[in-house]
Amino acid sequence: MDELNIEIKKKVFPLKTQNKQGINLIFKNLNFTIKRGQFVSFFGPSGCGKTTLLNIISGLDKNFDGWVKKYNQASSHTSYMFQNPRLFPWLTAIENIKYPIKKKKNSEKIANNLLKKVGLEKYKNQYPNRLSGGMQRRISMARAFAPNPNILLLDEPFISIDKKISNSLRKLLIQLWRKNKPIIILVTHDLSEAIELADRIIFLSNLPSKILLDYKVNLSRPRNQNSKNFISLKRLLSSTTKTVKKQKK
Repeated sequence: MDELNIEIKKKVFPLKTQNKQGINLIFKNLNFTIKRGQFVSFFGPSGCGKTTLLNIISGLDKNFDGWVKKYNQASSHTSYMFQNPRLFPWLTAIENIKYPIKKKKNSEKIANNLLKKVGLEKYKNQYPNRLSGGMQRRISMARAFAPNPNILLLDEPFISIDKKISNSLRKLLIQLWRKNKPIIILVTHDLSEAIELADRIIFLSNLPSKILLDYKVNLSRPRNQNSKNFISLKRLLSSTTKTVKKQKK
């Protein structure tokens, strides 16, 4: 079975308080496995290390005790979609999408197909400053899928945007994911978003962060946040995690 295996024995950040040096323990003995094609959401309070976890998986942060083992390590590609679009302002919409695949002969075709899927083919030659925030995020999503990644990391990519736009972006994300089924890892502090998107939700505690609950979501797609089953599951998970937190204190 193709899997992504993570074992973080220890992760710390330097901490300075009142002129004293110390350390802030982020993770200790955090271990989990994600199977190929799974959509997993990490849900937890602000400051629990969710973004740090993505940085470790992506390879941006190598300063930890442990390891990350990706399937097809030699040929794997990891894409990362951040909290803001991070488009290159000097590149047009299509040039931004083409950027991670610019060495491929068919990069133009791939970028044009993705532009159509995100509904922005009319804006292909526009620069980011000529696009709305929602459009920029659609371009950012298209760019993330352009290399056909094995793993896609999402760091609260729908935060601080209009509800209608975020709803359409989540639907678009599922459509793009279903084509080649990469591993997707989403971090969020929005439980409704986690339930709507993920096959599996891993609940993290406050620091030092540990897994409180690893829950498999069995709701069929598409998922309606206003449905009875959805609301019932949200209530169940909210109450369950509160109980688990009390038991682990």
